Amino acid sequence: MSDLIVTTEGPVGRLRLDRPKALHALTTAMCQGILDALEQWRGDEAVRCVMIDHAEGRGFCAGGDIRMLADSGATDGAAARAFFHTEYRMNHRLFTYVKDTVAFMDGVTMGGGVGVSQPCRYRVATEQTRLAMPETGIGLFPDVGGGWYLSRLPGRIGQYLALTGARLDGAEALALGLATHYLPAARVEEAKARIVADPDAIEAALSGLAEEAPPARLLANRDVIDRLFASDDLEEILAVLQADGGAFAQDTLATLATKSPQAMKVSLKLLKDAAGMATFADEMRQEHAVACRVVQRPDFVEGVRALIVDKDNAPRWEPATVAGVSDHMIDRIFAPLPEDEAWTPG
Repeated sequence: MSDLIVTTEGPVGRLRLDRPKALHALTTAMCQGILDALEQWRGDEAVRCVMIDHAEGRGFCAGGDIRMLADSGATDGAAARAFFHTEYRMNHRLFTYVKDTVAFMDGVTMGGGVGVSQPCRYRVATEQTRLAMPETGIGLFPDVGGGWYLSRLPGRIGQYLALTGARLDGAEALALGLATHYLPAARVEEAKARIVADPDAIEAALSGLAEEAPPARLLANRDVIDRLFASDDLEEILAVLQADGGAFAQDTLATLATKSPQAMKVSLKLLKDAAGMATFADEMRQEHAVACRVVQRPDFVEGVRALIVDKDNAPRWEPATVAGVSDHMIDRIFAPLPEDEAWTPG
């Protein structure tokens, strides 16, 4: 497949995302290709570990095939549902994979890129890493396991990242545990070569080339974030931000004003539920049900139009206000799918 390069290099299975014009955004076929390779290597004793990176161009992975999802969501949603089902199976397979997995998050790592990298045992950030879950800006929510990962970050940082879509640099990703190692981008190829030479010494290879990361700027606002985002109720968060006179709160308020009210409420509930999920499969099942519904609601199609297609950055959200998003609407979005439509690990 031209968008995914699957090879073995010595004892290492290699998965290389290769869709440079789309910043390596994932298609259904790419997700299935990764699934097939993981299945093939699972019982192959010659393959000791799996390495995931991108081939040509910048960015590790900018997300999923958003235009396809929006086109599908505007009609019967069948292609979008098939994509989510396959992508989430890939996320789960990586999460439960018995062999060591290494992801090189060198460059843009957003949405689907987070879903590919976070389940890996080793997650390498560089000074070029830009990690984010910016879905509320297009009427979606932090899926691909985003509920699981963000709800398990320290304090209320996960809620802040989910609602604002704030971008983390490599140092911040490392400080939050979203990356396990911080390497200069110039040493990434050497790290890969060392892993191919000795796949049983991945930790030593990465630690030996790692450098001390710069200070994590986000953590300077840790106490402020915990206070401002203490509630699981969006109206309360907005009221606290409004009452706070600080520059950080005002900037955050301005950011949230651009996001889909429905998507923000969905995201908050997702993280609240995810914190108590027993298994990653439970999380995937819930996210799949939510995704199948959200993708056919007006905000997703409108968000993609405003930010990606027309680029006028003037989405007309429906409902237009936070107050207009009823508890009943959220409950319907989160209702389990009928058994014959529900997600399964495979």
